[in-house]
Amino acid sequence: MAETPHDRAHTNSTATTEAGTAAPAGSEPSAGPEPAADSDGNSFRSFRATPATAESPFAEAFREALRQRGLGLERVRDRLEALGISISLATLSYWQRGRSQPERLQSLRAVDALETILELPEGALRSLLGPHRPRGRVMAEPQDLTASQRVFGENSVEERALGEAFAQFNEDVSPVVIKETLRLDERRCIREYSVNQVVRATRDGARRVTAVHCIDDAAAESVDVVVRCGIPGTVRFHPELRTVVVEILFGRELARNETALIDYDILLGRCQRISTHHERRMRVNLREYLLHVYFHAAALPLTCHRYYREHIGAEKRCTSRIALDALHTAHMLPVRCPAGVHGMSWEWPDD
Repeated sequence: MAETPHDRAHTNSTATTEAGTAAPAGSEPSAGPEPAADSDGNSFRSFRATPATAESPFAEAFREALRQRGLGLERVRDRLEALGISISLATLSYWQRGRSQPERLQSLRAVDALETILELPEGALRSLLGPHRPRGRVMAEPQDLTASQRVFGENSVEERALGEAFAQFNEDVSPVVIKETLRLDERRCIREYSVNQVVRATRDGARRVTAVHCIDDAAAESVDVVVRCGIPGTVRFHPELRTVVVEILFGRELARNETALIDYDILLGRCQRISTHHERRMRVNLREYLLHVYFHAAALPLTCHRYYREHIGAEKRCTSRIALDALHTAHMLPVRCPAGVHGMSWEWPDD
């Protein structure tokens, strides 16, 4: 059985995290490119995902102060904790790299403390912060992260990819039905992810949905996103994490219990790393989850299995074999979809 990227970095696998709300590091995203149309007249928006390169005066000053004082982020985190301020390493890393900025009350307390720790004049860092950017419902309290950490683990790929926005991940919406379709090429690499998803607003004011996709090969020649239903928001590619963060806007605010449909593709250029499985990580129970995998006729696996794990790192259970159909595809449709990790693995012949 293959392991996930969380278990061993050299094992080739893909993973998708349930969709959820999360504000980008920049300002409110635009509506994206003008829509195009396919041969059937269906409209869609297509754009290229590029490595995240956000920068800010705060990030530059924070990074320079760390360099001058010769302090690493772990020491800074420990000194903040000694002052009763808990900030994760992932968040500190994103602050110094400009991928997010402090905004919540706890984060602003940390900035004030950093000025003391780094021996900077009062206000040297705080004055460089831009205006607060509203995220969904104004003055919303951070959600309980227990469910997230129970499935993803602490300092997870999801937390590192989202940075400070992880605290708001999925705070306004909950997935109900998810259908994923994967297509592999003759080199045994996943080249296309298609996601069709229904989400339900858990409170008034939901405006966006975000998904974190882990890909096999950070050196893929290209990463393109095509949005067929929804308005493209920010797309961030993190090669060092092998993740793509896709944000899709609803175009208006949803009322509580109202549903929305999103539909998009992630298209990868030529890859080198062989794919061995795909999994979906869910913090909540789903009504339905369908995973459909298309294998190339010239590259068929020996066997396919479905599995379930309660969280990342847990033993696989509920494992059963899946037969390929006449079109060289395999699918899984669990009778029940509890929170946890649902996946399909496949084994290749030795040749």
